[in-house]
Amino acid sequence: MKKNEEPFQMKGKGMAAAIAICFIAVVALVGAYTFSSYKREMKEQLAKAEEEQKEKEREAEEKEQSEAANTDRIVLPEQEEAAQNSDGEEQQEEGEATEHAKETPAQPDAGAEQTAAAGTAAYFSEEDTLLWPVDGNVIMNYSMDQSIYFATLDQYKYNPAVVISGQVGAEVKAAAAGTVSAVDTNAQTGTTVSIDMGNGYAAIYGQLKEVPVQPGEYVTENSVIGYVSEPTKYYSVEGPNLYFQLLKDGQPVNPMDHIAYE
Repeated sequence: MKKNEEPFQMKGKGMAAAIAICFIAVVALVGAYTFSSYKREMKEQLAKAEEEQKEKEREAEEKEQSEAANTDRIVLPEQEEAAQNSDGEEQQEEGEATEHAKETPAQPDAGAEQTAAAGTAAYFSEEDTLLWPVDGNVIMNYSMDQSIYFATLDQYKYNPAVVISGQVGAEVKAAAAGTVSAVDTNAQTGTTVSIDMGNGYAAIYGQLKEVPVQPGEYVTENSVIGYVSEPTKYYSVEGPNLYFQLLKDGQPVNPMDHIAYE
């Protein structure tokens, strides 16, 4: 019995080995197929990635070219201004001509104003004369070479003006044409009007009230510039008067040397 069983056992072992070999072969084939599929899939993915990368690069290149084209079409402000100046040169000339035409009618008025200003520009010379500024007599003479008596002050002092008596409310007139340079008030001469007569000459009118003129105003000769006021405390004894002073380059001169006597 043992002798018959051995060949059978040998056959069984051979079949098992064959089966094992077949199984290994199948596994090897499956593994080889799987690995081949994996390699093919990886190759396809790499090719796809490569294609996508090329597509991105192509899109980026097209975008750059598009931006470059747009940049070429951009007109810088300087270029636009130059183009406008070049293209609209005729329009500009027409506009200037039109503007000039609009301004032309106003030029005669400007010229008239300049002529009027030139005509009213005061120029008082050494040979010119002054009108008598108020109805009254001189009660204190101009005196800068010796002192004279001031009754209210009860003292002797120099007098850089003439003091002319006048009734309260009497008109005071411009002795010569000029431009009012100041209207102010001080303790000695009260409300005082200064008139620039040109060429360094100026006239000062003190002891006034109800002054109708203002600084910068041009006044003609013999026009009313105020009225005689009550005297200040410096001239209370002398009574109502006009303080009249003439200056040349800021220095007092005798106004009586220029008064026109009738």
